[in-house]
Amino acid sequence: MVTTSFDPQLLAIHSYADEPVLPSVRLSLDFLRHRFLQDILWSPENTGESSLFKGKAFRPASVLIPIIARQHGLQVLLTQRAAHLHHHGGQISFPGGRVEAIDISAEHTALRETQEEIGLVESQIEVLGRLPQYYTGTGFSVTPVVGLVHPPYEFNSDPFEVASIFEVPLSFLMDPRHHQRRQIDFPDGRGSRSFYAMPYQDYFIWGATAGMLRNLFHFLSADLPE
Repeated sequence: MVTTSFDPQLLAIHSYADEPVLPSVRLSLDFLRHRFLQDILWSPENTGESSLFKGKAFRPASVLIPIIARQHGLQVLLTQRAAHLHHHGGQISFPGGRVEAIDISAEHTALRETQEEIGLVESQIEVLGRLPQYYTGTGFSVTPVVGLVHPPYEFNSDPFEVASIFEVPLSFLMDPRHHQRRQIDFPDGRGSRSFYAMPYQDYFIWGATAGMLRNLFHFLSADLPE
């Protein structure tokens, strides 16, 4: 179970339940493939958490948003990071990491890190496209790469980096009734912070991971009538 130390200082929870629910057709493989080929106008959303970073330059990173086709529907694969990791230890995340000198693109970084962390190889992944960069309060400029995972599904996590692997229905994550924006006070007087959250069963999906999923929702819902 993943929790957040921010809860004791929780100020408010804002729900997005009044936003339109995506039609089921927009949660299909065909629609996902077609959407990333379209040139559409849409606006990504950000909590402004990047303002928490006081360094000089953001470090480039990339993650894979893996979508798996199961008989019961599309699933999003997520990982729980090992608790000892310096950045985001114990939190829910996508497979990925910082850009290395050997990487030739954001896709290369995401695929390399995915294989290192959970054992999925490039031949199993159909890259659909990118979402806008997401700037984190810990100083990373993250490029989310969305990909479809094709069978056989062979997961083999690196226990040094990954504590567990789990799946969440895409329909759950793309339902605004499960989207929250939380505001908390820092206990040391450094002010407040606003962040996205999508609690699912015993997992607390929040921060950059929830923010990137929120942008995926906007991307898939673009051009829907209000």
